[in-house]
Amino acid sequence: MNKYIYIALSLLITFPVGAKIEILDRVAIIVGDGVVLESQVDGMLQNIEQRYQEQGAPMPPKEVLLEQVQERLIIEELQLQMGRQAGVRVGDGELNEAFERIAQNNELTLEEFIQSLEAEGESYEDLRSQVRKEMIIQRVQRGKVGREVDITEQELDGFLATEGAVKELSPELFVRQILVSDENTANMLLTQINDGADFAKLAVEKSTSSSATSGGEMGWRNLADLPSLFSDALKNRKKGYISPALKSGSGFYILKLEDKRGDLVRFEEQWKVRHILMMTTKLRDEQFTRSELEEVREKVMAGEDFSILAKEYSEDPGSASRGGDLDWLSLGKTAAAFEKMMLESPLEEISPVFESEFGFHFLQVLEKRTEDLTEEVIKDRAYGILFARKYDEELENTLRTTRAEAFVEFKELD
Repeated sequence: MNKYIYIALSLLITFPVGAKIEILDRVAIIVGDGVVLESQVDGMLQNIEQRYQEQGAPMPPKEVLLEQVQERLIIEELQLQMGRQAGVRVGDGELNEAFERIAQNNELTLEEFIQSLEAEGESYEDLRSQVRKEMIIQRVQRGKVGREVDITEQELDGFLATEGAVKELSPELFVRQILVSDENTANMLLTQINDGADFAKLAVEKSTSSSATSGGEMGWRNLADLPSLFSDALKNRKKGYISPALKSGSGFYILKLEDKRGDLVRFEEQWKVRHILMMTTKLRDEQFTRSELEEVREKVMAGEDFSILAKEYSEDPGSASRGGDLDWLSLGKTAAAFEKMMLESPLEEISPVFESEFGFHFLQVLEKRTEDLTEEVIKDRAYGILFARKYDEELENTLRTTRAEAFVEFKELD
C-alpha cells in the first residue's frame, strides 16, 4: 500500500492537470467557502492513470488514488482561498513571461511551444489557468511559510562543519607546505615570508618534507582529504593565506593557500575609493557647481587634507562624515560615469572633476585588490540548503494544520 501511495504522490506533484473543466459541473467537495468540482477530480484521475500507463508502472487501488487526488485538490483550494483573502494576483503580463521562460527552457519560441502543446491534445488556456494557480499557491506558501523559517548562526556553522557539507561545498585548494624540525626555524621562515620571500623557493631550500623539491606543492586537495591539522588551519581562509607554525609529530609546518577552484569559488576585483561630491540646486547651476568643486580640487592638489575637505564640502550624506571614504567598491556598484573614472584613474592620483547622475565629483583610488569571496558564496549556498530543508518541513506542517482546521464536506455523487 505504501508503495502505491508514494507513486501516486510523486505523480501528483510532477505532472500538471491537462483535463478540461466544463462550465456545467457538479460539486464534489465543499472546502471552506469554495468547492472542488467533479470534473477536477475526474480530470486529475485520468491524467495520473495515463501517466502510469506511459511509465508502465502498476496502478494502485482506485480508492487509494482517489483519496490522494481529493486531498491534493482540497489543499490546493485552501491555498487559493488564502491567496484570494490576501489579495494575491498574477497578471497576464507576468504569466506571459513565465510561459516565455518555459518555452525557452524547451528551446522553443512561445508560438512553437503552443503548437506542440496543442498537437499533443492539450489546451494552452487550461495550462495557463493551472500555471496561474500554481504561481498564486507558491506566493501564498512563501508568504505564510517563509517568514516562519529561522536559521541561526549556530545551525549554519554546525551544518558547514559536517563531513557532507565539507565534501560538497568546499572548493579544491592548491596548498604548499614547509616542514622544519623546530619552532624557532619556522618563525624565522615566517618572518622572511611576511617580508616578501618566495614561499616555493624557501620550501626547496629549507623544507624537510618529501614535497620540498617541488616547492612544497601538495597539489589540489579538498578540505575533507587533508589531515585535520591542515584542514582546521585552512578552513574559511582566503587565497594567499599563510598559516602560523603548526606543531605536529613530524615537526612544524607552515602552509600557504595558493589558489582555489570549484563551482563556488568567486574572486572579485575591488577598488578602495574616496570622493567629494557637489550637487546642483535651484540656486547653484551646473557651471557654478563645477567651478566651486574645481576650487576644492585645487586645494587638494596644493596639499590640503582630502578627508578634511570632504567633511567640509562633500554633499554625499553617506561618505562626507568619513572624509569621502566609500570603502571597497566592486564593478556595477556605482554610477556608470563614476565607475569609468575609477577604472581610468591611476592609484593615488586625484581625478579630474567629472559629472554623474548624482552631481559633480572628483575621486582618488587609494588601493586595488582581488578579494576572495568564496567563503561568503559557500555560506550563502549552505544557508539556501538549510532554508530549503526547513521550508519543506514547515510547509508540510502548515498544510497539515490548515487541512485539519478547514471545513470539508464530501458530496455523494452517482
